[in-house]
Amino acid sequence: MSFLDDNLSPLRWQDDALLLLDQRLLPNEEKWLTLSSYEDVCTAIRELAVRGAPAIGCAAAYGVALGLRKVGPGGMARVHAELLSTRPTAVNLSWALERMRKVPLSFEALLAEAHAIKDEDLHACRTMGALGAPLLPDGGILTHCNAGALATGGYGTALGVIRAAVAQGRAIRVFADETRPVLQGARLTAWELQRSGIDVTIITDSMAAHLMATGEIKGVVVGADRIARNGDTANKIGTYSVALAAAAHGLPFLVAAPWSTVDLACESGAHIPIEERSADEVTHHGGRRLVPEGVRVRNPAFDVTPARYLTAIVTERGIAGPPFVESLTLLRDKR
Repeated sequence: MSFLDDNLSPLRWQDDALLLLDQRLLPNEEKWLTLSSYEDVCTAIRELAVRGAPAIGCAAAYGVALGLRKVGPGGMARVHAELLSTRPTAVNLSWALERMRKVPLSFEALLAEAHAIKDEDLHACRTMGALGAPLLPDGGILTHCNAGALATGGYGTALGVIRAAVAQGRAIRVFADETRPVLQGARLTAWELQRSGIDVTIITDSMAAHLMATGEIKGVVVGADRIARNGDTANKIGTYSVALAAAAHGLPFLVAAPWSTVDLACESGAHIPIEERSADEVTHHGGRRLVPEGVRVRNPAFDVTPARYLTAIVTERGIAGPPFVESLTLLRDKR
């Protein structure tokens, strides 16, 4: 399939239910889950059947509509609380839920707002792609985790920038970190870019600095789960290491994220909650134990890259550059 025709989205509404492409099974199996209750949506978010900050926000919005249908207006506080508790780091989740709180409590109105959130996210990704593509150098571009169509309403944030550059005929070759321990790069980014006909090579997380030193990687673009007012950015664990390596080699480091990911109420990265996930993601792979019994494990799902290592933040409202407190504030007031 040509990248020009790639309309992949990980979620859609069909036959009065939310359908999600189960990302836990990719690339070996393409299975769509049918979610008919808000509890199903909570489980899907918590267990990574759907992941990526924008896609989580979209799924949660549909979960609110499903919740009203099940519990009625009197139970909506519980629906919002349970959805909010599923993933603490991605601010798009709380942003989407807060937006849904302002909608009249009718199923039709809530469903229409959920559709709008998804459609607006797709439009934002395409806009970010157009804005960010000129910032990418030609040659090898590194990305970490999956910030593509699978992580959004469609098209992607970091991968949207790459898609736009490739569509312009630019000489772009993608390097994708495996992104341990859940391998979102190896499983999801590789599957998505191969499906779109975009040149992609997988490397382990520890290979990036070497390929920067040899000149094979010319720049980096990643997504984000939360961006603080000063530009500090939370993203999948390992992003901070990539940013340090890029800075050491004088390479551009771009963050692409919709405005819903920017949290101006959060002063700095020190105030971003970091989710600690199950040790099983580290100790086991494919049902096989890799770590000796009784050995302690840490599994923070995200890290924070300080703003001083960012070249630019690309949003659908425009591009922010250092100092980010000033540029993000200007974008806040842009309509």
